[in-house]
Amino acid sequence: MHGAGNDYIYIDATRKCPTDLPSLARRISDRHFGIGADGLVVILPSDIADFRMRMFNADGSEAQMCGNASRCIGKYVHDRGLTEKTEVSLETLAGIKYLDLHLDEDGQTESVTVDMGIPTFQADEIPVILPPGQPDGSPIGMRAADRLFQVMPAGIGNPHGVIFTDDLSDEMVLGYGPLLENCTDWPEKSNIEFVRVISPEEVEVRVWERGSGETMACGTGACASVAAGIMLGILSPGRIKVRMRGGLLEIDWRGPGERIFLTGGASFIAEGTYYRSE
Repeated sequence: MHGAGNDYIYIDATRKCPTDLPSLARRISDRHFGIGADGLVVILPSDIADFRMRMFNADGSEAQMCGNASRCIGKYVHDRGLTEKTEVSLETLAGIKYLDLHLDEDGQTESVTVDMGIPTFQADEIPVILPPGQPDGSPIGMRAADRLFQVMPAGIGNPHGVIFTDDLSDEMVLGYGPLLENCTDWPEKSNIEFVRVISPEEVEVRVWERGSGETMACGTGACASVAAGIMLGILSPGRIKVRMRGGLLEIDWRGPGERIFLTGGASFIAEGTYYRSE
């Protein structure tokens, strides 16, 4: 499945879960020797929500949360008959998320709105290491090779570093993205967003995703970009269009202390049997 081009392989593990999920994620996500994807998402039963999600990046590392994957899970569990609900709760490592499914005239899920929680700019919650005397909620200087970047740290259940720039070239994203992801200021590494402002209500974003490289879209990255822009006074509170390489997402955030909402489509690509090699 994919959400705005952010593609993951989804396994219905509500009855039986595969073993060694990190290894499986690495093998199955390989675009030459596996199916090919940004990672692996496993749908599990939950004791505290309707379903539980575990997700692994293409390198096998487990991530706390993914907005695009959450939307795809909403479509999967409804359209594949695992639930009749159009309001679905989903347990993640970043807490319980709530999905509001919007159906088309045939009763299939056309788009999903995800309550992504309250963005945090507290260094210990993101987490990020601030320079001495640096206040929470302000950009910090991070050096990558020959460049010094002003990076706005943000937490959307996982760490993000947002950079506002007019340069969204491959040289910028592919060259500096991996260096900034692995900067020692991030105790758990970080997703890196490069954001070009079109207007106070619209941005274009390219994302270097922790553990996966550049992806066509990133739901938490879209949220982080908008939240950072509003905090810095660059964007207007409210509904913001986020144009990513894989498509359009809509983010709704009213400001500090408020919950942030992500809306976008979700699509099936294919289904079948994967023969796991040991």
